[in-house]
Amino acid sequence: MNKYSIVTILLICFLGWTVAVGSINVNTVTGVLASTINSTIPGRENIEKLRVALSGTVNSVPVNESTYSILTDLNVTRSADETCPSLDDAAQLTQTQLINRLTASCRYDRLERPNVMENGSIVDAPLDVFVRVYIYVLQNLDSSDLQFKMHGLVQLRYKDPRLAFDEYAPNRKQSILGESKLRELIWVPHIFLANEHDSSVLGTSEKDILTSINPDGTVITSSRIQATLYCWMKLQKFPFDEQYCPTVLESWMYNATELRLYWEDNAPLTFDPKMHLTEYALENAWTNETIINADLNDLRHGAFAGNYSSLSFTVHLVREVGYYVMDYFLPSIMIVAISWVSFWLQADQTPARTTLGCTTLLSFITLASSQENNLPKVSYIKVSEVWFLGCTFFIFGSLVEFAFVNTIWRRKNSVEVKKVKSKYILKSTLTPRMKRHKMIDNERQQARPPCDRFLSVDTPSPIIITVGDETPNKFTSSDSIATITSSVDDNFSDPDNKRTENHSWSTMTPHEVSLWIDRKARFLFPVAFIIFNAFYWTFVYCL
Repeated sequence: MNKYSIVTILLICFLGWTVAVGSINVNTVTGVLASTINSTIPGRENIEKLRVALSGTVNSVPVNESTYSILTDLNVTRSADETCPSLDDAAQLTQTQLINRLTASCRYDRLERPNVMENGSIVDAPLDVFVRVYIYVLQNLDSSDLQFKMHGLVQLRYKDPRLAFDEYAPNRKQSILGESKLRELIWVPHIFLANEHDSSVLGTSEKDILTSINPDGTVITSSRIQATLYCWMKLQKFPFDEQYCPTVLESWMYNATELRLYWEDNAPLTFDPKMHLTEYALENAWTNETIINADLNDLRHGAFAGNYSSLSFTVHLVREVGYYVMDYFLPSIMIVAISWVSFWLQADQTPARTTLGCTTLLSFITLASSQENNLPKVSYIKVSEVWFLGCTFFIFGSLVEFAFVNTIWRRKNSVEVKKVKSKYILKSTLTPRMKRHKMIDNERQQARPPCDRFLSVDTPSPIIITVGDETPNKFTSSDSIATITSSVDDNFSDPDNKRTENHSWSTMTPHEVSLWIDRKARFLFPVAFIIFNAFYWTFVYCL
């Protein structure tokens, strides 16, 4: 038993006897006892105050014709009033002791937002929180789910005057450092990712959260996080697309009148120099600060309407097309070119040409399907689909060309053409047989000489033979008629022959027509495909 306990017991006994003798009020005794104890114990300013309460049974005892009230069954209750621990010796305290005293419940409430101080007085202004983001892993975009993954560090900096200890320990320049336990003792702003699909703190909470408190009350919290974020990709120019993927940070509890978010002036967004992407190349990145208006239709802020501070940074990603050129475009060009080999095969080689055309078509469809399976089913047309339709058209066209020439090859009748030119060959080939013969007859009717319509041959005139001529006429009437006829034909031979030559018709066998069509296809199909490529790649890189 120490000396303070002995003094307390003696005082209680003395006061109890005084009450019994002099009928002193109990409350008076209690106050005297508490003040006496506090004045008796040295260093009372550094210990908790005592409150003493006396309780018991009051009995009336007659003494010398007088009645006295005696307090029996005395009970003394001692209670303590908690007081704020002193910070006078802050320079000699450890970090744990110092932070415990700074965050004592008598002077710190971690549920309250820090006040904003200007010139030593509290002002009604929002708390400024400065943000810095460091990204060390940025995984490739997932086109099927329209999202990407990010591993990074988010650093928040703000000032909490309640945690300032520079006035208590001016010579203490070292900051208070801690991990998750230190963060649990102080107020921290609640920032969330508005476009997140999933997010969490990496690893264990001890190694992935760092908190620093400077002597002036500046708090810096750093958290390593991983997040899966939505990116509404535009795939119209796939696989030559460029994506702009934002990351949005917003305040959760406090609106813009209480808390404002700002990017750090120095390097607000940085990337790990060793970070590499496989399918995309990081072209650029930029930051933005804005105010988000949330109404009752927007539940991101717990159905609290108001204006909320928001930060965002956007990464500009350009897809690497080397894989698609080597694995999709070049093989598809080769497949289309292989389909043209059928033009060098004879039209009657049906198995070879059919097998070649069907194989190339199926191979190309399989190649295109392997590329499109990883993409979402969007409602608009992508440039990859334009390429697919164009190549399919050329391969299918080679099959149609074979069917056409094979049909002509199996014809039995020759084809009469006006001239051996593409226009007339195709016209005569595609025209039905009856219509074609009618057209030929009309052409020949128009080719007849005009004299046929006006010249009429009458009975030949009698030839008179003179009797007595020494040299009789050697020509008979029939000879004369033949001579006249031949002379008439000779007179009209030149213009008639010219007209007939101008309207002459040639004859081509079905085999000749088929070979002629194949020769033209060997030239037309490659030229058309080159023109298609010129338009396609111009659209891809210039528009």
